[in-house]
Amino acid sequence: MNVTLIFLAAIGGFIVWWLAGQRLTSKPWLETGSVQLPAHHSADRRPAPAVKIGLFVFLGVVGAVFSLAVSAYFMRMASADWWGMPVPRLLWVNTAALILSSAALEWAKGEARHGRIERLRPALAAALALAVFFLVGQIQAWRELAAAGYVLADNPANSFFYMLTGLHGLHILGGFAVLAHTTVKAFASEAATDRLSLRVDLSAIYSHFMLAVWLLLFALFAGWANEFVDLCRTLLN
Repeated sequence: MNVTLIFLAAIGGFIVWWLAGQRLTSKPWLETGSVQLPAHHSADRRPAPAVKIGLFVFLGVVGAVFSLAVSAYFMRMASADWWGMPVPRLLWVNTAALILSSAALEWAKGEARHGRIERLRPALAAALALAVFFLVGQIQAWRELAAAGYVLADNPANSFFYMLTGLHGLHILGGFAVLAHTTVKAFASEAATDRLSLRVDLSAIYSHFMLAVWLLLFALFAGWANEFVDLCRTLLN
């Protein structure tokens, strides 16, 4: 329960921080297409497009699903039939790949904002390649564990590992499809348009969120989250 509240509080804080930088009195649901503002309006005062608000609502739902799954993980750990499983070393490499992919998208976001299409293309290509590397690495990690005898139905710890990493992988795959479409559009465009910049921005937000979720899951599998919860309980008592 404590983990669920902490995770939801982190998500809520992130959403509130983002909304604080937007014009909350605007009506993005009345907007169609890209936002057009007079020249005297600065870029940082643009109202948030409806699609961006929709993304944050979606991420809130995804965060709630993962927080409930993590809470169930902690409760199931108390069972007598639970025994831990090793963390494949490949997960460290996969984590580094996901961090670099998220960093590449942040780089791409800056290039798109300044209209530098020639620099935007390699940034998107790098983010896309690293996302592929992460997904392939996760599948390879599954294969290594299965070959070592850690199969899905062997014990609850195995089941949770495959379920949580699989759920996260499906979300990464969904983001990958959008990112691939954005990359194709970037290579087909003569310049970085407002619509392309918005797509890059949405992909970056989604990537950062899924990176945060993966870091939480990785800490969970490595046992660091258990130590953190124990520390919190000690401080509260």
